[in-house]
Amino acid sequence: MATILIVDDDRNMRLLTSARLENTYTVVTANDGVEALEMLHKGGIDFIIADVMMPRMDGYELLQTIRKEGYTIPFLLLTAKESFEDKKKGFSLGTDDYMTKPFSSEELLWRVNALFRRANISQNKTIVIQGVTVDSSKYAVYTDTQYIEFPKKEFDLLFKLLSYPDQIFSKEQLLDSIWGMNSDSGEETVKTHISRIRNRLQDIHAFTITTIKGLGYKADIAKENPNESC
Repeated sequence: MATILIVDDDRNMRLLTSARLENTYTVVTANDGVEALEMLHKGGIDFIIADVMMPRMDGYELLQTIRKEGYTIPFLLLTAKESFEDKKKGFSLGTDDYMTKPFSSEELLWRVNALFRRANISQNKTIVIQGVTVDSSKYAVYTDTQYIEFPKKEFDLLFKLLSYPDQIFSKEQLLDSIWGMNSDSGEETVKTHISRIRNRLQDIHAFTITTIKGLGYKADIAKENPNESC
């Protein structure tokens, strides 16, 4: 059973959030980001749910720290803040999702389940979406009738986005992830590669790479029956 770490300095909120998830997952808790980081370093944590406002190390600082350390586990921010700028900051630092208090226990479970599904996709060498195979062993995207080969960097960038559909990645995050933090390349490199990927995939309709103004890019999965009325 996967283990979720809940980080919140409010004991009642920790207990409440735990109660909503412990029938499906193993749940452990921490009082703040410093304690959470210590627990993460010991291993065995598969998912983090963290409040933003905490003493010593808040949710943003915790998120920024673990992403810089190379952890890619799903991360969900819980906060009473709901402004666009707060959400923008969370996503730019690498959160996978964002929920505003008070929240529905049912919705929390749905979101956690969805993030686990996305994370599992990223561990595989092949992603299959509506008959389109994205194969990292060949750096290729293909169907029964099409076969499209990619240069490695373009493929790695595409695979990264498709591994976490609907998650927004900033240009800086993608640059660090694909080219490395010590690369001499700039954010314009990401933009250029995204453009080339779109050109190669112009006849593939199972997914698209969407630009989110001011935030970055995300992969959108098309509906399987777009012309079917409800």
